[in-house]
Amino acid sequence: MKPNHKRILCNILGILCLGTTFVLAQNTSKQVQAKYIQESIILDGTLDEPIWQSADVAGDFQQFFPSDQVKAEYVTEVKVLFSDTHLYVGIYAEKEPGDYVVSTLRRDFGASTNDNISLLFDTFSDGTTAYFFGITPYGVQREGLVSEGGAAFNNTWDIKWQAEATRFDDHFVIELAIPFTSVKFPEGTTSWRFRPYRWNNQVNQQDTWVKVPQQQILSSLADMGEIVFEKPLGESRMPIALIPYINVLADKDYTTDNTNTKFKTGGDAKISIGNGMNLDLTLNPDFSNVEVDDIFTNLTRFEGSTA
Repeated sequence: MKPNHKRILCNILGILCLGTTFVLAQNTSKQVQAKYIQESIILDGTLDEPIWQSADVAGDFQQFFPSDQVKAEYVTEVKVLFSDTHLYVGIYAEKEPGDYVVSTLRRDFGASTNDNISLLFDTFSDGTTAYFFGITPYGVQREGLVSEGGAAFNNTWDIKWQAEATRFDDHFVIELAIPFTSVKFPEGTTSWRFRPYRWNNQVNQQDTWVKVPQQQILSSLADMGEIVFEKPLGESRMPIALIPYINVLADKDYTTDNTNTKFKTGGDAKISIGNGMNLDLTLNPDFSNVEVDDIFTNLTRFEGSTA
């Protein structure tokens, strides 16, 4: 091969290598370090404990809507800490001065009609299922299970966790604590796939920590970052949960003046079996307390109002 040809071939290979390196760099997942703590955190929505000041920040949010090609207009910062028993998340979010957008103070609110920040935790790093937690600037909570890579939401899943929020004219602050007994994860894991995203309905914008193309849904589990824990997590444990009930039925026949009173008892039990399975037991189910949710069919690429 002639020297000139060799030189041209080397230049082409060099350009291809640089292009590949650039693409890989663009696709690198974001990470946030979760610092291990032993001191207690007071949930008051202020982030005034000194440990929060030294926590790693998940910031530099990317806009998803109306454009997925620009940086988020308003700053959102997420910090993560953990103890032996809880995962703590602190959130600082700037906004346009003025009123917040809130349509309900009911738990399991709809995202598209309320300002809120949601957190996706893919604790098994399978890209298929995840837990999600959402909080409004008023401290209203929602939680559920995500499946099918982020396409399906189950809002009927309820667990115990805490959140507090404080509101200001141009920003709000959220502080939340999730017990490790409320979620499942592999023993000894050092990282979870993770992504916070935000509905800023005041200015009709949606932002996400890791860029999500608009041809995907905002809750997609394909585009995720990572929480990296300072030390491995212990065994996932969920204590036995018991929910008893008592039902009183009373009736009276005014013709015979006879009164009839009946008592019915029963309950539900949730027992942990290993790191990835629960056993649900019911004794004498109380069908009078069963709720039926309306079914919505979402034909758009955006998260539905019930999710």
